[in-house]
Amino acid sequence: MPDWLALYYDRPMEIAHGEGRHVWDSEGNRYLDFFGGILTTMTAHALPEVTKAVSEQAARIIHSSTLYLNRPMVDLAERIAQLSGIPDARVFFTTSGTEANDTALLLATTYRRSNTLLAMRNSYHGRSFSAVGITGNRSWSPTSLSPLQTLYVHGGVRHRGPFAELDDRAFTDACVADLRDLLGQTRPPAALIAEPVQGVGGFTSPPDGLYAAFREVLDEQGILWIADEVQTGWGRTGDHFWGWQAHGRNGPPDIVTFAKGIGNGMSIGGVIARSEIMNCLDANSISTFGGTQITMAAGLANLTYLLEHDLQGNARRVGGLLIERLRAAAARLPGVREVRGRGLMIGIELVRPGTDEADPRAAATVLEAARDGGLLIGKGGGHDSSALRIAPPLSLTVAEAEEGAAILERALRSAY
Repeated sequence: MPDWLALYYDRPMEIAHGEGRHVWDSEGNRYLDFFGGILTTMTAHALPEVTKAVSEQAARIIHSSTLYLNRPMVDLAERIAQLSGIPDARVFFTTSGTEANDTALLLATTYRRSNTLLAMRNSYHGRSFSAVGITGNRSWSPTSLSPLQTLYVHGGVRHRGPFAELDDRAFTDACVADLRDLLGQTRPPAALIAEPVQGVGGFTSPPDGLYAAFREVLDEQGILWIADEVQTGWGRTGDHFWGWQAHGRNGPPDIVTFAKGIGNGMSIGGVIARSEIMNCLDANSISTFGGTQITMAAGLANLTYLLEHDLQGNARRVGGLLIERLRAAAARLPGVREVRGRGLMIGIELVRPGTDEADPRAAATVLEAARDGGLLIGKGGGHDSSALRIAPPLSLTVAEAEEGAAILERALRSAY
């Protein structure tokens, strides 16, 4: 394996099996999972409805490629198109969020005949050559080479940067003014790509309505809006089914990308776009493994379970309790700068006590201490920030939220 293939923990662990919101390592230790394979196990580990659908589909046929008609793929595409809010939506399936964003960039640059892209500072959109080229987070951008000209916009991080001291209205106005100024100095871009909540960047987000305000400016030049919903989609934020809906005053995005949670661990990604955008390619394009029968069966079962059990509502209720519990604990700890997030997408930013400087040492200490206490969490952050990332399966119970919060509070105390 390559040296750059990162592993968590001083003593890396193998996850051997899971059930519900818990996993077990190969040594038999049990953990409450508050990271879900980087927000991928969205409903629950070993969800019977999903495993049954996968098993039954595998007994029929696993794969035939998109060169043949594929009923599960069509069924899932129809459901996603209906849920997307995009008029006359078309859906193309990929194997990952990286590939989904790569496809969205292909569509936008072809449709607009421009290779200039707007992206947000502190953003992350995947590990392909084009996705790295628009990623605004140095920790995840190994090269400056790119087929795209990328211009970075303010606004994805509310609590840091030149506009941090402004109130929400003034912050939005300043970011819009920055966008207008940027557009006055460049060729017309193809699109703005933005995560409604920045995932790898530490679960940061702008004030609600920022991207709606951006949309008014973008529409003046016909610039497309791509919402990267790889981490925020399917109700994780609780308040909305899609993260973009917090910014939906001026309608849905032109393009939405998704992945991670919809497959509950199976490799599903995809793009939703208006038909004239999706159909703008003038050459053949297929996906050998995007939309395979077995992954589509998993996606259909998982989406059905999520909707029938109102997991978005559960994320709102249980996530709200968890955030308040963590904020109460953090109020007594000098190294916790902020507990932020919505639904079951929660970030805890750590700093050196008495300063506003990132504390990656403390983040590593808390990660290890949480594991020792039986809890798995993630970490992240952008420029000069370090954050813990908390994103349990959306079926998390109140009792499990209380248990995880107690473990995490003890872990935080071990660092400060």
